[in-house]
Amino acid sequence: MSSRKRESICLHRDVFALMVPSGARVMLHQGTEVEVTQSLGSSYTLNVFGNLLRIDGVDADALGKEVISPLDDMPDNATLDEKVWAVLHTVFDPEIPVNIVDLGLVYRVDVTPDGDQYAVAMDMTLTAPACGMGPVLAGESKKRIEAIPEVKEAIVEIVFEPLWDQSMMSEVAKLQLGMF
Repeated sequence: MSSRKRESICLHRDVFALMVPSGARVMLHQGTEVEVTQSLGSSYTLNVFGNLLRIDGVDADALGKEVISPLDDMPDNATLDEKVWAVLHTVFDPEIPVNIVDLGLVYRVDVTPDGDQYAVAMDMTLTAPACGMGPVLAGESKKRIEAIPEVKEAIVEIVFEPLWDQSMMSEVAKLQLGMF
């Protein structure tokens, strides 16, 4: 799902949101008018009284939208690696309309057996070390990976070596950001 069309909506129910860029958690109440400024992956960026906030796709019903899982369109024989990468492609920095994979922020993903399930270890970085959304993006990545039924646990580490630069972005990301 990807949309940049702005849309005003009254919330259908109370919902927690994260402030951008601080990541502070706030409650938005039913009936609050919000403007959806961006819907990417499975999250929504909202303008609420001049503040940017983000809600996760699992709360799309608060906006009157359908909750969609990135795994819904995967073939039955998809590998766990494919599932992990599919969910990571749905994690977006709310200030940059590109997913963390195409931005080149994911450095390593290891999947290892853990009993009858799997553990996933991931290293990621940020476009800038002081990015306030870093812990939010790491937490969202962990949450999305752990939503895969075969995954017992995910550990997401934020690392800064090597330092991120624009050369790490995919051609898709560069095209989306008008860098070609």
